[in-house]
Amino acid sequence: MNSFTEDYIEFFKDLHGNNNRDWFSSNKKRYEKSVKEPFQQLVKLLIERIDPEHKFRLEPKDCILRINRDIRFSKDKTPYNLYMTAFISPGGRKNKSIPGFFIRMSAHEIGIMGGCYGPDKDQLRSIRQHISDNLHEFQSLVFEKEFVSKFGELKGEENKRLPQEFIAAIQKEPFIAKKQFYYSTLLDSSLITEESLIDTLMDYYNTMKPMNDFLNKAISTNFAMS
Repeated sequence: MNSFTEDYIEFFKDLHGNNNRDWFSSNKKRYEKSVKEPFQQLVKLLIERIDPEHKFRLEPKDCILRINRDIRFSKDKTPYNLYMTAFISPGGRKNKSIPGFFIRMSAHEIGIMGGCYGPDKDQLRSIRQHISDNLHEFQSLVFEKEFVSKFGELKGEENKRLPQEFIAAIQKEPFIAKKQFYYSTLLDSSLITEESLIDTLMDYYNTMKPMNDFLNKAISTNFAMS
């Protein structure tokens, strides 16, 4: 069941022109009813489908990021994000190095992302080694027809210099040069109020799952997304 209404979209359109604490305070009940509560319900349903055996012991609060912006080091001092965001993985929102399912819903679009966006030095080395040791499997995942159709190519910044141990491997697989390994796409915000929302999101999750599992194995988290 989809509990979103058109006011989810309208709220963020209005917030765009009134991004201040006074306006937000006077619209707090509207935010709770039209934004926070239905988004929590969506994340709860996604957790139940992604982790039906409750291995991760996640609640929506473990996955949902705050609407308040961190403005301490930003020139933009508007206090609120113009979207809701959640990161569903064994580590929840506090550990984005673990491959999972990232969603961001604004008035204009739904962003979907998976993979390893911020691996640390040891995780990066492990991913590169795992790709090098399993080239055929990796390439079959990267170029799998449905994966390419939904997400295009593997994204991420690249290192100009690589450890000597990977110089030969990069000739066979240039993706090894990346220091991030993620995939993303955008959907129209009209989907937010459709009954097909949860099924559509899960369709994208299931398409990214084999690559998420490959990366999870690489960084030895011992968390295979169910």
